[in-house]
Amino acid sequence: MTDMTLFAEQQVRADLAKLLLAAVEASGRARCNVARDAQIHKDALRRVLAGERSASLGEALRILAACGVAPHAHLLLFLVSGDDHAIAWLQSDLAQFFEVFSGELPSAMERVLGNQVHDVKPRWAKGTAHRVARLLSDHIDELERKDALLGDVFADAEGGHRG
Repeated sequence: MTDMTLFAEQQVRADLAKLLLAAVEASGRARCNVARDAQIHKDALRRVLAGERSASLGEALRILAACGVAPHAHLLLFLVSGDDHAIAWLQSDLAQFFEVFSGELPSAMERVLGNQVHDVKPRWAKGTAHRVARLLSDHIDELERKDALLGDVFADAEGGHRG
């Protein structure tokens, strides 16, 4: 059962404010510029970042976008794993990967699973997540091996031209 205290308005507001404040600070931009680009009054932004006012979904997305981060990824991370991952992944390639991955996943599942999409069980989620992470790790290792091999080939070719 879900712990409903996690969804208390003040706690959610404070956690979201923490994420948005971290995004604004990491952006290196002046708050007035973030407010302008997010189409939110600078005083409203100040109150949101202080946790005195709740940001609407649209405001939160626009603030994150104005900070130059992947807005959907960070809100999704915030919703599913809390502010820690969302803050830790600010302005990272991992967040951009997560944004594209999570946006592509529903249609990819429908395309690959076809009629089996309705057979998917919630209990498989954790194992599947670990399997996807292992698959991604193997993919990165393979790409690094290929890069190293190509680097050796180019180094040999350059050495051959000089000698």
